[in-house]
Amino acid sequence: MQHRKYTLLASLLVLLALLASACAPAAIPAPQAPAAGEAAATEAAPGEVIEIEYWQYNFEARVKAMDQLIAMFEEQNPGIKVIHNSEIPYDNYRDAIAARVPAGVGPDVATLFYGWQPVWVGQGYIVPLPEDAFPPAMVEAEFSPMVRASYQDGKLYTLPTAVRTLALFYNKDLMAQAGLDPENPPTTLEELEQQAVQCTKMDAQGNYEIMGFPVSMTGQAHHWFREVLLRQFGQQPYSDDYTQVLWNASQGGYDAWNELLKFQTELKTGDATLFDGDPNFFLNGKACFHIDGSFRLGTIANNAPDLNFGVVELPEHNGVKSTFGSYWTHGITQKAAADPARMAAAVKFLQFITSPEAGALWVQATGELPAQLAAASDPELLADPKLGAFAAGLPYAHSTFFVDESKDRQALIDAYNAVVLNGADPAAELDFAVETVQALLDSYWASQ
Repeated sequence: MQHRKYTLLASLLVLLALLASACAPAAIPAPQAPAAGEAAATEAAPGEVIEIEYWQYNFEARVKAMDQLIAMFEEQNPGIKVIHNSEIPYDNYRDAIAARVPAGVGPDVATLFYGWQPVWVGQGYIVPLPEDAFPPAMVEAEFSPMVRASYQDGKLYTLPTAVRTLALFYNKDLMAQAGLDPENPPTTLEELEQQAVQCTKMDAQGNYEIMGFPVSMTGQAHHWFREVLLRQFGQQPYSDDYTQVLWNASQGGYDAWNELLKFQTELKTGDATLFDGDPNFFLNGKACFHIDGSFRLGTIANNAPDLNFGVVELPEHNGVKSTFGSYWTHGITQKAAADPARMAAAVKFLQFITSPEAGALWVQATGELPAQLAAASDPELLADPKLGAFAAGLPYAHSTFFVDESKDRQALIDAYNAVVLNGADPAAELDFAVETVQALLDSYWASQ
């Protein structure tokens, strides 16, 4: 296996669509012959209705968007019925997949975070997508370069409807109340520190009334550290071939870690654990600043429509801009692959939900950016005052190769909590997190 195919490059969707001078992405792997024993997709008999299941975890904006897409798909394909299972909580989703798919039950098409794909492929949950339906040349020409992460061993396993980056959300009303200019949010780390301190308000007992900037490690702060702060302090997060974790390979790595900790331990601009999960502190109008993905726009529209907020690119430091790029993607399970008619229906459904038409609907419903270049070039999207900040970050976005995203994330959460809750040594905790994630990488590459 060539390690370089996991080096994930994120480029501006719109730039790729509109500017001929944009850098050409690396070549998509050449078509592979079908694996031995793979059955060719066979259409259902005339008049027969094929029923397939689509699964995703419960996230309101995405559920509503998929309901609309399913209705559109079924109208165009009366011979296919799609059962939408979206009742599973996020924390239980992967366990539900693991309990059902190996037994040949559950979803035919399932959503997954791109960072989970190596595990899902290794466990046999999902199968390679047929190349006649998803030609490599088409994927190369029509989708964001981030989608290269969906290839393993030269085979395409998943395809997304949308991609996203991180940006800084800010509450205009709280900024004004603190004497700050709502039209001039932070653009550097130094400004974020200063404005977050000025926004923070406590009562006489030392309880937070308004948080300037609570660092949410269970939200997006672990990505902010890994792909943004480390780079801004001069430390590359991983080796180019993703075999080595480099978070603590220089003083810059420790400085980036201390910057992450600083907001809660030194500046005392907030404590995300005091609210019932990320991002409630921002949606409830109790925080000035908040780092999140473009997908959060859909949640705000549904749950906090009166929130007076803006969005700006993540603050830069030392002249370095960076952001984290990622995507949720869709794969076809072994359950569908075991039956030719179900496989054909699953392929047709996946083609539809990854079309430009689906991408255009998705961005309006969820706030995520379309994965398809045609949908991303919509002039209205380019001019959007909030989505524009996320799109602006795509030229310098970095996507992390995860062996197991949840374990990687948990290593950083545990290290952060050990420092802020138990007073542990910051450097020692970062070192231990590096050891934990390095062991994951070592085990993975040893098995390839």
